Amino acid sequence: MQFSENWLRSLVDPKMNSDELAHLLTMSGLEVEEVEAVAPPFSNVVVAEVVEVAKHPNADRLNVCQVDVGTGTLLNIVCGAPNVRAGMKAICAKAGAVLPPGADGKPFEIKVGKLRGVESQGMMCSAKELKISEESSGLMELPEDAPVGANIRDYLGLNDLKFTIKLTPNKADCLSVLGVAREVSALTGSPLSFPAPRPAAVTTDEVLPVKVSAPELCGRFSGRVIRGLNAKAATPEWMKRRLERSGQRSVSALVDISNYVMLEAGQPSHVFDLAKIHGSMDVRWGRKGESVKLLNGNTVEVDEWVGVIADEKEIESLAGIMGGDSTAVTLDTTDIYLEAAFWWPNAIQGRARRYNFSTDAAHRYERGVDFAGTVDNIERITALIVEICGTSDTKIGPVDDQVVNLPQRAPVVLRTARAAKVIGVAITDDMVADIFTRLGLPFIREEGQFAVTAPSYRFDIEIEEDLIEEVARVYGFENIPANPPVAPSAMLIEPENTRSLFAVRHQLADLGYQEVVNMSFVESAWEQDFAANEQPIRLQNPIASQMSVMRSTLIGGLLANVRYNLNRKAGRVRVFEVGAVFKRNPDAVDGPLSVAGFDQPKRVGAIAYGPALDEQWGAATRAVDFFDVKADLEALFAPRVVRFNKAEHAALHPGRCATVEVDGKVVGFIGELHPRWLQKYDLPQAPVLFEVDAAALQARSVPRHTEISKFPGATRDLALVVKQDVPAQAVLDSLSAAASVHPNGKILQAVVLFDEYRGKGLKADEKSLAFRFSLQDTQSTLQDDAVEAVMAAVAEAAKEKHSAKLRG
Repeated sequence: MQFSENWLRSLVDPKMNSDELAHLLTMSGLEVEEVEAVAPPFSNVVVAEVVEVAKHPNADRLNVCQVDVGTGTLLNIVCGAPNVRAGMKAICAKAGAVLPPGADGKPFEIKVGKLRGVESQGMMCSAKELKISEESSGLMELPEDAPVGANIRDYLGLNDLKFTIKLTPNKADCLSVLGVAREVSALTGSPLSFPAPRPAAVTTDEVLPVKVSAPELCGRFSGRVIRGLNAKAATPEWMKRRLERSGQRSVSALVDISNYVMLEAGQPSHVFDLAKIHGSMDVRWGRKGESVKLLNGNTVEVDEWVGVIADEKEIESLAGIMGGDSTAVTLDTTDIYLEAAFWWPNAIQGRARRYNFSTDAAHRYERGVDFAGTVDNIERITALIVEICGTSDTKIGPVDDQVVNLPQRAPVVLRTARAAKVIGVAITDDMVADIFTRLGLPFIREEGQFAVTAPSYRFDIEIEEDLIEEVARVYGFENIPANPPVAPSAMLIEPENTRSLFAVRHQLADLGYQEVVNMSFVESAWEQDFAANEQPIRLQNPIASQMSVMRSTLIGGLLANVRYNLNRKAGRVRVFEVGAVFKRNPDAVDGPLSVAGFDQPKRVGAIAYGPALDEQWGAATRAVDFFDVKADLEALFAPRVVRFNKAEHAALHPGRCATVEVDGKVVGFIGELHPRWLQKYDLPQAPVLFEVDAAALQARSVPRHTEISKFPGATRDLALVVKQDVPAQAVLDSLSAAASVHPNGKILQAVVLFDEYRGKGLKADEKSLAFRFSLQDTQSTLQDDAVEAVMAAVAEAAKEKHSAKLRG
């Protein structure tokens, strides 16, 4: 929101300078982003009248002018502007004037000198030379009534500042100069001067028939017919200046007046060319297949989600967003239909963004516009139109005001004690009453509480905390003491059988992975590809089209990180993420950290791509494989034992994928990316990834003391030949089970697979698995017969369950 300080001070003039005013607004919640001078400093520049113009005797493109600057003596000035002529009012820098710096950054001083042999006692100026406009085609021509000799800074109001404030979405009431003036008046106690518009004299009973067919779209529709106007009338300079200093360009008088009143009071309006409207108008929702050409030249298609204003032949406007080109006013327009309406915010929100543009009207309507001010708005615009564009033939019709569905404002209760507790200062009933009175908030006062009914222009007061914020703003955030917290903040010790996610992060970093933080909003295609999720949790108002659903897996984000690095020539990528995923669960209930119907568990995911090791002389270069990442995952869970069982997953290679099991419970998955996704996402080789429950990683075994055996141990190797489709884990389970039921089985301490062989000496469908057995008797010296008995038992078990043969 940008506006002129002089415009603001014409409504409320607090006794403070510009810096103090900017600070006041910022501390009240209206952050002043920038304060910019309307014009840079310059001096001795005045309004002048060109009395006589003659050709320069020594230059074809120069003229010698006699200029009146109000001193009683005409100045002889050489001028090269193409539009200079006798009788015009323009800007003159007299001798001694200092103009804004030029390209060299130095101020430009005007001196008496000679140009091609003719003395020049000053300089006629363009707007660009004074840096008050980019217009440089010639002299800046002033109105005929401009007083000769007047200081140009005073005449054009150049001793002014442009304020740019950054508004939060809830402060829609301040999207106007009047709204900001209300705030300043409430904060300083300075009187607000904004007279109510006087109803125009009605001279015709003509009314354009309008029907509101969608009360959930339009709550109030006001309009008026005005005939016999001169649309070619010039917009007054004072209005142009205020528009320009608010970031608007002047278009034509009718359009400028509509924009001016929108900036002044915050109520958008639209001016239709009455001659281009076909019969009556209907305010309704769009229909599939309809389209409209807008004022910006775009032709857009509408449907049942978009509101429109249509006549009996075609759509004339997108409701609350932009008017149509077919009924746009031109310089030839003589008859108009003036409209101001209240559009429900939820019926406007998101519609302009759908068409990839934004308008001042939509920006205001989707936040909430004063629904009680439409008629006053019509009257204010009418008065300006008649004043600027009126003729002797002007006819003004009555205001057709249709009130169909306005917001019902329920009182919001503020408890003084609650406000005092939240703000942290001693707030009294009298203080609250004074603040609400200054803010123009109607209230009913009882002992210790206030029932406030929000005004029609305030859409941000719905709960008690909104009123507490109002009290704090006007009381002054800088007046609230910065006290340390008084609540106890004891450091709680984590249970010994858990570890923090910070420890998990550090361990992954030690394993060579770098942490990433990805958005929880992802593309819907990712959910389909990587989670086979046909019904993802969709966002009602996504921040971007490619972020339309909530993720149920971390894979998509991690894969995007890999692609991002590959596109920047980083060929070895190791990244991990700790974050929440989102899944539907009808049994989930609301809680401090939960939402009914949805689970939000924390997951830990990691992905490895490229060479297994950085390039070096100690090892040959090879690509990372399943077992590299499996080892990292086992290190994360250590000393807990992790089991891996063959599985299938939508994102992973069907032959290189496994579930991760801890204590008999599946806690995640690990595997190589499916070949189809390598092709779709343009990856030269397959990354390996895993994703596990964060809670499972946080749990850990409590260390237990065990006395080290005094007796030596022994190792035995056992090579078994089995069919290739027999999982190694199944053989391991059989060996461990056989030992556990053997009388001497307690001497078996561990069994590990240390080799797998396929090739010469074995059949095509066979493989050799070599296991190493660690044996130790903790009570006595290990006996060979006991060892041999256990080894024979486990070999026999492998033979019975898996048809295993001892490898010779």
